[in-house]
Amino acid sequence: MRPLRLDLRGFAIFREHTVIDLTDADFFALVGPTGSGKSTILDAICFSLYGQVPRWSGKTVVNALAPSGIEAAVRMIFESGGRRYAVTRVVRRDGKGRVATKQAGLQLLPPTFNVAVLDGDEPVEELGQTLAGTPVELDAAVADVVGLPYDQFIKCVLLPQGEFAAFLHAKPAERQEILVKLLGLEVYEQIREKAAERDKAAAHQLSATERLLADLAAESDDGLLAAAQERVDAVEALAARVVAEAPGLSALDAQRRAAVEALAVVDGRLTALGRIAAPADAGALATAGQQAKARLAGVADELTAAEEHEEKARARLEATVDPADVKRTLDGLAQLAALRARQGDGATALTQADKAHAASMRTVEQATKLAKGKADEVVHAQHALEEARNTDRVAVLRPLLQVGHACPVCEQSVATLPAQREVGATVAAQDRLKRVRAEAEKADRDRQTADDAARDTDRRLASIRARKEQLDQEIVQLAEVLAGAPEEAELHAQLAAHAQAKQALDRAGAARRRAMEQQRAALAEVQRVDDRLRAAWRIFDTARDSVASVVPGGPVVAPPPVDREDLQAAWAGLAEWAKQAGQQLTTLRTEADQAARQATASEETVLDRIRDWFDEAEVAMPREIAGLDRAVTVAVERAAAARDKILDARKRADDLRKQRKQIETERAVAATLAQHLKANNFEAWLLEEALDALVAGASEILRELSAGQYDLMHRNREFFVVDHHDAGLTRPVRTLSGGETFQASLALALSLADQLAGMAHAASLDSILLDEGFGTLDSSTLDVVAATLENLAARGDRMVGVVTHVAALAERIPVRFEVRKDARTARVDRIG
Repeated sequence: MRPLRLDLRGFAIFREHTVIDLTDADFFALVGPTGSGKSTILDAICFSLYGQVPRWSGKTVVNALAPSGIEAAVRMIFESGGRRYAVTRVVRRDGKGRVATKQAGLQLLPPTFNVAVLDGDEPVEELGQTLAGTPVELDAAVADVVGLPYDQFIKCVLLPQGEFAAFLHAKPAERQEILVKLLGLEVYEQIREKAAERDKAAAHQLSATERLLADLAAESDDGLLAAAQERVDAVEALAARVVAEAPGLSALDAQRRAAVEALAVVDGRLTALGRIAAPADAGALATAGQQAKARLAGVADELTAAEEHEEKARARLEATVDPADVKRTLDGLAQLAALRARQGDGATALTQADKAHAASMRTVEQATKLAKGKADEVVHAQHALEEARNTDRVAVLRPLLQVGHACPVCEQSVATLPAQREVGATVAAQDRLKRVRAEAEKADRDRQTADDAARDTDRRLASIRARKEQLDQEIVQLAEVLAGAPEEAELHAQLAAHAQAKQALDRAGAARRRAMEQQRAALAEVQRVDDRLRAAWRIFDTARDSVASVVPGGPVVAPPPVDREDLQAAWAGLAEWAKQAGQQLTTLRTEADQAARQATASEETVLDRIRDWFDEAEVAMPREIAGLDRAVTVAVERAAAARDKILDARKRADDLRKQRKQIETERAVAATLAQHLKANNFEAWLLEEALDALVAGASEILRELSAGQYDLMHRNREFFVVDHHDAGLTRPVRTLSGGETFQASLALALSLADQLAGMAHAASLDSILLDEGFGTLDSSTLDVVAATLENLAARGDRMVGVVTHVAALAERIPVRFEVRKDARTARVDRIG
């Protein structure tokens, strides 16, 4: 797996959309101060693929959201197995504060896909063929595409801080525990437990199988099988006898049934003939019909007379005047009288309104004159006030004037002095003006009041005049309409004549309706009598039809002809004929009864013989002959089923014996495997083999990283290095310098990654990302570490990424991504 591009939005401290392009970054470093978000970028790579991060607690997604964030989105474009993919995860916080993965997907990108075209795009768009669309589907698809589960990914590709250096210096017991954990050797303990469980389950299964075999042996011994076969033979013999006897028995049964049916027919005819009897009211029905028809004819004459009388009364009523017209005329006369009365009242009201209007106009005229006079007085008082003010000002200036000097007002030389005057005229003029102005305001208010009253009087006069004019017009119009109308007495006479004609018509209509009711009653009576007659004839026809057929064994005398006008005579003729026919049928019945008895006796003889066969075979014989075939068929099927059940039990017993043998074999294998895996040295042997392979691979890598100086070896589970620059001296790994320790630790980590990748043959190990702290290394050691990383990158088989905040190390790496954080978000800038 080789990451090509990473898009972040709202992920941890990366609040804003951030793009990290790794397309051509074969050897790069994530640099920046502590806490700037360097390790968060590796977290995003791991989270996009697996939905979890080594630094987080369990498989939680809460840490993916920026503080107070609502949504976090991560998309990574990566290459694996020669193909390019886009993986996306979106985390959202709901209204209740719960955080969950709301969108997850994996797309296979087309071969011509260009990563550069995504600049500025959001991480949640669809880019290619969808391989997974849910978190569950994505987890399975990533394991197939990358070839590594999460636990192996963080040991082969993304190596967290401090994981592989601790393994180099661990004690043997601790190293064994780490190897068991890293290599997954605990699976063998799980295999031992599973084998023990299978051993126990096989023991229980064998016990249950033995019980089943014991039960089947009791159900399928030879004696039971022989008895069951004898039973099958017996019922099959019964079936053969019944089949052979069936045709003759069927013929006898058909003969008996025909004889019994013939006897039943004769008995039915005799019973029908015995029921022939004339009803008691047959004669009275005809008399009732004649009487009802006579009453109907009389009522029809009365109805005709009543209808003629009603028509004459209707003609007299139509000759009278329409009362509605008369009433409208009377209403018009009354309305005209009322309008004329109102006309007189209106004239009086108009006269009074004219007088009131004239009086109000005089009042307005007087108030207007008074207000005008008061206004003139106000003008005179204002002039007087101005003169008094001038006089007072002159009196004030008089002591300042001197003959021959300039006047302080006009600046001309004073020739003579004016007479001496007293000051105070202004105050008196002001008092007079105030009094006159108050009187003028009161006069104006009186004028306004009089004017308002005059306008009200004028409106009232206009309203009265308009109502009077409208009333006069209505009187003229109504008088024109009523011109030529009869007098009121004549109109009342016309109403009385119409009422008398209406009453006469009502009496004639009532008489006609009574005649119609009587006619309907007579018709109903005729209908009832006719219905009774028709019903009586239907009864007669039914009785005649029931005995008019030919009886088996010989013809019967045909019923006599029917006179449809005389019901009583028809019944008498039919009863006499029934008596003669009954005598003939009695003779035929005797012969039919003898034939039925003989046929029944013959059939019973055969049935007794068949009954004995059924008793011998111990099979219940059915009551009906038609059920014989079904009875023997069921008996044969049941006997065969009982025998087959025993045979099936024997077969199941054979199958169980074979199964028991297989279970015993599997139990032996499980018990042996559990015993072997239980041995104390088995895990040690596995660890020894794993350690040999691990050290062999690490030694080859270390030799390359150290330019041929060191090989790695182990003895008694302790690690040693062989120093080829010191005559092949073997010494413990704890004697290595800091840089040499890093080389050895990195070689072990890479070898361990190769070993784990070998367990997943489809794994794509195209990159290694080291989140290891280098801040404690001295300059010389740091130089060795840098050279080691450069050699690792120079091998060209993997992308190498390093997280560091050591400037000296970062400067030696060709591509650097500087991570910095401000108050809003973390940001990434590429250098080199």
